[in-house]
Amino acid sequence: MKSKLVQEVINAEKRLKASMVSSNVEALGELLADDLVFINHLGHRVSKKDDIALHQSGLLSITSMELSDLQVEPHGHCVFVYVNAQISGTYDGADANGRFVFSRVWLEKEGKLQVVSAHSTMLL
Repeated sequence: MKSKLVQEVINAEKRLKASMVSSNVEALGELLADDLVFINHLGHRVSKKDDIALHQSGLLSITSMELSDLQVEPHGHCVFVYVNAQISGTYDGADANGRFVFSRVWLEKEGKLQVVSAHSTMLL
């Protein structure tokens, strides 16, 4: 049986996906920690502010995201998530489609689960 924390993270992952696809910056603001460090598939460090700005400006638009091979691993007070994603969308008006693998670290901060660290790699 899944622990309560694991189920909460699975639900938070679903909210994160929906927020990314809809560019819901309010929800992203709740799900991403203020001190987030995201290493994107190009090796750039992206902050919460940077990530939200991409969605808010319309520079990044995700039209679909299909997730597979979700692995959720609790470690004390944090939970590691590993997941594959097939993403379709645009970046700065150009097609930005591909297969990615993400790792994320969720931590309960101020009574809510937030992503504190994330990394993505493009699969060829």
